[in-house]
Amino acid sequence: MRKNAMLPDRIVQVRYQASASYALDVEIFTLAEFRRRVSAKHLGTPQRVQFHMLLYLAAGRCTHWVDFESVACRPGTLLVLGPGQIQRFETRSVDWDGWMVIYRPEFLEGRAGTTVRSELDVLHQLVDLAVHRTLSGSEQEAVTECLSRMAADARLRANAAALHALLRPQLQALLVRLHVIQARGEAASSAAPVPLQRFKRFRLAIDQELHHFHRVADYAKLIGCSQKSLQRATFAVTGTSAKAFLSQKIVLEAKRLLVHTGESVSIIAELLGFDEATNFVKFFRRASGRAPGEFRREHTVR
Repeated sequence: MRKNAMLPDRIVQVRYQASASYALDVEIFTLAEFRRRVSAKHLGTPQRVQFHMLLYLAAGRCTHWVDFESVACRPGTLLVLGPGQIQRFETRSVDWDGWMVIYRPEFLEGRAGTTVRSELDVLHQLVDLAVHRTLSGSEQEAVTECLSRMAADARLRANAAALHALLRPQLQALLVRLHVIQARGEAASSAAPVPLQRFKRFRLAIDQELHHFHRVADYAKLIGCSQKSLQRATFAVTGTSAKAFLSQKIVLEAKRLLVHTGESVSIIAELLGFDEATNFVKFFRRASGRAPGEFRREHTVR
């Protein structure tokens, strides 16, 4: 994992780039090994990842930051990040350890571009995995076993094609296991299966079309349901309205751009699909309680 050029406000774009001696599209290593690879400065620098990442804490405690939110991590904590998210590592404590898996977005699809799917598209729609989850004792054992096996297999002396053929189904099995773990928790929630799946389609559509559509009506049309149905589904899962959930997602992306890029407010407004910068400023102030420039000054690392 190597960092690209640093952007104006100290955000580092990190893309998947294996070393010359490592030709695989997936890496599995311990967090202790990761800390030995990089400097404390790199750990503490906000990073926008351009790949998929699984972080599993097996020992110790630390704090991890994901999109302006701090997550108190303890043994059993699992974090799932995808392309575009911003994260930062703990730099104060050094006793935490566990596993990290990173892989290219296209790795699961294989060279031929054919994706192995389940009935619920669990592999293609990785966004459905919650960012933060705490695993139970038996779940920790199963996940640790998967990760240990993958790490050992990645070190085998074989050509890249053979190792990809070995590691890809193992990663798929791990992701399916995590979806099963999550589905068990969701089954105990108050949201029925149909509203839950409708909300998931809404969330995925927002991630794909955030820079173009700002109305709930547009998303209801995209996923093929009425606004009322979408509203009911969103409220059943999140306890908030579809409009409020959409606004939260727009504000989050605006915060990312304000704090971690040097673009002007007018350019950010354009990037987010606002026709006028003044409309963006009004929206951001109403949603966050402060003007974009004020938020930037409060959160920019100095």
